[in-house]
Amino acid sequence: MNNGVGPHPGSRYKWIALSNTTLGMLVATINSSIVLIALPDIFKGIGIDPLEPANTGYLLWMIMGFLVVTAVLVVSFGRLGDMYGRARMYNLGFAIFTVSSVMLAITWFGGDGAALWLIGWRIVQGVGGAFLMANSSAILTDAFPVNQRGLALGINGIAAIAGSFLGLVVGGVLAPVDWNLIFLVSVPFGILGTIWAYLKLRDTGVRTRARMDWWGNITFAVGLIATLIGITYGIQPYGSAPTGWGSPFVVSCLAGGAVMLAAFVVIENRVDNPLFDLSLFRIRAFAWGNVANLCASLGRGGLQFILILWLQGIWLPQHGYSFVRTPFWAGIYMLPMTAGFLLAAPTSGVLSDRIGSRLLASSGLAVTALTFAWLIWLPVNFDYPTFAVVLLLSGIGMGMFSSPNRAEVMNSLPPGARGSGSGMMTTFQNSAMVLSIGFFFSLIIAGLSASLPDTMSRGLAAHGVPAAAASQLSHLPAVAVLFAAFLGYNPIQQLLGHHVGQLPPDQVAFLTGHGFFPSLISGPFSQGLSVAFSFAIVVCAIGAIASLLTGRSPAAFEVSGTAGNKHREIDTETSSETDTSVASRPGVPTNRR
Repeated sequence: MNNGVGPHPGSRYKWIALSNTTLGMLVATINSSIVLIALPDIFKGIGIDPLEPANTGYLLWMIMGFLVVTAVLVVSFGRLGDMYGRARMYNLGFAIFTVSSVMLAITWFGGDGAALWLIGWRIVQGVGGAFLMANSSAILTDAFPVNQRGLALGINGIAAIAGSFLGLVVGGVLAPVDWNLIFLVSVPFGILGTIWAYLKLRDTGVRTRARMDWWGNITFAVGLIATLIGITYGIQPYGSAPTGWGSPFVVSCLAGGAVMLAAFVVIENRVDNPLFDLSLFRIRAFAWGNVANLCASLGRGGLQFILILWLQGIWLPQHGYSFVRTPFWAGIYMLPMTAGFLLAAPTSGVLSDRIGSRLLASSGLAVTALTFAWLIWLPVNFDYPTFAVVLLLSGIGMGMFSSPNRAEVMNSLPPGARGSGSGMMTTFQNSAMVLSIGFFFSLIIAGLSASLPDTMSRGLAAHGVPAAAASQLSHLPAVAVLFAAFLGYNPIQQLLGHHVGQLPPDQVAFLTGHGFFPSLISGPFSQGLSVAFSFAIVVCAIGAIASLLTGRSPAAFEVSGTAGNKHREIDTETSSETDTSVASRPGVPTNRR
């Protein structure tokens, strides 16, 4: 049953909604990346070597678990927001997120139990993050008039993207002091945000009473979880293969996930109140806007990981930084990208309210594609000012795309579908990011595996390592070498282990110094990087075209009536009212009953 729409929120309330949802998105996304930099200190603190083959699963789930959970749950939680109130679901998410942050921060024991405890509570934290991500855009769309939504969603988007970069810096500062602090830092903000949300946020949009689509939820969750697990474990070696894409487990996960998702599509076309309202894709702006969002996420999802590997494994050691400090400095050196995004996202949001979203979003992805081409052209041992300019332009391109795209998609939705529509958009984004990370990692690993063993064997033997030991060390999985660099370990020192005592001190100093390992992987890394970024260029170009296909952005304005202080928005292209009722119009679904 459609309960109608609440009273039009006043000008003060919309800024309360914006500030609270921005805080929520900021703490959620900071926590999604803060662990990346803090992993060495976390594993050292709980007494586990993450590079041991038996512990690789812990490492992967600490990195990917939060993303997988949010990707799976955001649609369901957006749908719950449509049914029971977006503010109510958002508030619940803030509370869950805060409780899980407390439980992570008080981890007092070590070993395998501590690793499982951390992964478990990270998953719970992901549940809270999914509630926040699924409903924040819908709350803002309800609270702001159409001619200010680009600004509001742009500011909210700044928090979402900037948080993922700020987490790298915050983690790099806090983790060396005490790794528990990386979780504890979220607690006061979580408590403040939770209390503030429960006191101030209210539901101002359409609430649609309906039965939960349980079969749709089950098939979607099982299918997406299986697919994302398959992608996650596809990065790991299998037998003599450098990656696990041929593993029966990975193949079974991907095939089973595809079958379940196909069943999900069939179910969604037959139930009265679907989890994924596929009829929303009849809305041109929603359909092509999500295609563009999916392509953008595929292109940039693995970028952060690749840049971290580039800086930590090659460039920073070559410029005198110790491996143990490279995680922190990688975050510092990537700040120009954050600055570019912070500059472009709000500006493009304001401009999209005035001139429309289509050309801004398309231009943003075109700029992003050009920066990928520039990164391919750069030498591996680049000049930093040039690299900083590329990162700045990349952040500007992402900001130019992000705010207008989100505004285009959310403005296209009827009021009763904003929660589920926002959840669908976030699902595409998060799933594409996991897929992108798996794809980029696989390409880099494939490039390293092709030439690294022979290069490493000859290099180690030439500096005193016995031939048999050099051959054995060189055939260790390339993913272990990458993870060592990613975690801030000295990869060669880790590999040599007890052999260090058998070598002359000068040879040990050279092999474990700043130049040997970066010179080993520079060539293979460059080849894999070129292939990965070429893929990113292609998908960004497709996304730019999709943005143009969203159609001419409708001019919109408000008409305030005197009777009952009614608020409505007029779409001049469709001549339909969207806020006081869900009007029937060709190609736009109304709420099913």
